[in-house]
Amino acid sequence: MESIHKTAARARPEKKSLAVGFARSQGDILEAQRLRHRVFAGEMGANLPSRTPGVDHDIYDPYCEHLVVRDTQSGDIVGTYRILPPENARQVGYYSENEFDLTRLQHLRSRMVEIGRSCVHPDYRTGATITLLWSGLAQYMLERGHDYLIGCASISMADGGHAAASLYNRLAADHLGPQEYRVFPRCPLPLAALQQDRPAEVPPLIKGYLRAGAWICGEPAWDPDFNTADLPILMPMAKVASRYAKHYLG
Repeated sequence: MESIHKTAARARPEKKSLAVGFARSQGDILEAQRLRHRVFAGEMGANLPSRTPGVDHDIYDPYCEHLVVRDTQSGDIVGTYRILPPENARQVGYYSENEFDLTRLQHLRSRMVEIGRSCVHPDYRTGATITLLWSGLAQYMLERGHDYLIGCASISMADGGHAAASLYNRLAADHLGPQEYRVFPRCPLPLAALQQDRPAEVPPLIKGYLRAGAWICGEPAWDPDFNTADLPILMPMAKVASRYAKHYLG
C-alpha cells in the first residue's frame, strides 16, 4: 500500500501479452527501480535523492521482494510492487513508520507484510496490469501464510490538499478501522485548515483496496517528497471479500 497508489490510471486500447512474477536478478530490480523513477520523479515530480541518476532506490529495497509485470513480447518490466515481509522488517523497520506511529499494530508485526512503490508504465495502465499485480500479491500472501497487508495509499495534493481532505472525510465514514488498529501521522495533513466537502474521485487503487475489505487506519499524513496525502491502509486477509479472493487467486 505506500504507494500501491502513487500513480493515475489511464486506459489504453491495445491488447498486451503480460505475465507476473518476482524479480530474478539485480538487473530485474534495477529495471523496476528505473520504472519507479520514471513514474514518481518524471511524471509526478517527486523528490527522489539517488546515488544513481534515473533510479529510485532506498534503504528498504535490499530487504524487499520485487513483484513485476512483464510484457512477454518485449521482455520489459511494465509494472511493479515491492513487498517487505515481516522477518525482514524486523531488521530495517517498515517504510510506513516514517509517516505513522504504528504502536497499536505492534502485536501484528510477525504476520504483517508491507507493500509499496506501486507503479505502472503509462502505456500499460489497464485493468489487466493491475489485476496481475494483485493476483501475484494475493498468491504471495497465501503461499507465505501472512495475515495482514499494510501500506500507504496516496492521494495527489496538486490542489493544495483539499481533495485529499474531502476524500478522507467521505471514506472514513464507512471504512475507518477499529480503534485498536488506529495509527497516527507524524506529519499530519492539516484537515481543519482544508475544505472537506469538495467532489473528488477516489484513486483506482484505493477504491480497489476498500472494495476488497481494507480499513483506513487513521488520518492522512503529508509526504513532502511525493507531495501526496497518504492514507494508512490495513488489509486483514481473513476479511478480504470472497469474490475478490476467488478473482485474484483464479
